[in-house]
Amino acid sequence: MTDLPPATDGGFARWLAQRAGDMLLKLREEMGYADPAALRKAGDRLSHELLVEQLTRWRPADAILSEEGADSAARLQAERVWIVDPLDGTREFGEEGRADWAVHVALYCRATPASLSGTGAVRGRLTAGAVALPAQHCVLGTDAPPPFPPMPGVQGEPIRMAASRTRPPALLETLAGKLPIELVPMGSAGAKIAAVIDGAVDAYVHAGGQYEWDSAAPVAVALATGLHASRIDGTTLEYNQPDPRLPDLVVCRKALAPSLLAAINS
Repeated sequence: MTDLPPATDGGFARWLAQRAGDMLLKLREEMGYADPAALRKAGDRLSHELLVEQLTRWRPADAILSEEGADSAARLQAERVWIVDPLDGTREFGEEGRADWAVHVALYCRATPASLSGTGAVRGRLTAGAVALPAQHCVLGTDAPPPFPPMPGVQGEPIRMAASRTRPPALLETLAGKLPIELVPMGSAGAKIAAVIDGAVDAYVHAGGQYEWDSAAPVAVALATGLHASRIDGTTLEYNQPDPRLPDLVVCRKALAPSLLAAINS
């Protein structure tokens, strides 16, 4: 890929996520899997350094919130904040053969120009994002949103729901008693939301604790695709908050959202 990034924020997010993903694939090849802990630690550090270096070079006026970096209250006053997860799914990254890990790059803007919103300035929203799934040779981005995922082939089939392969939240067990659900285990949050975006599953529900960087980029792409994304109580997902914890979310088809949210909140 070219060393010169696209000028648009969406294109830049895609370029940056892919650049970090390519580096991580190369790191896997060079280090191998004999010492998974060392591989994971190197992946987190090197991807963070690459993202910060490129953001500082090409978007020097913007603030950065990264899982692997020190937080700064200055971002709360910034007009533009890049919310990044240098390696989402560190556990899976360190396991040979696993492809369910990702790189997240999202841009939060305090104000969107009227020319973009169509209705005047909109305060505080995700305006660009990209999720690289390097081991799947795929990058999903708001600059070219994927088409809305195809509906399941047969009416009445269970709701295919992405779930953690190691620690699915207890909420899913409760939901299974209210709705027909088929759990589909997989790794990182980015991989789970990407599976909703491409139609491999119908929904992702999480209530076990996350941070803004876990969901910002994949939520940006999901919304651009036309999917529903919210807190589990149906309220709006808010980013660039003083406390970056964002413990729960729902991403699903819009038609499924009313029944799914009702079951969760009953």
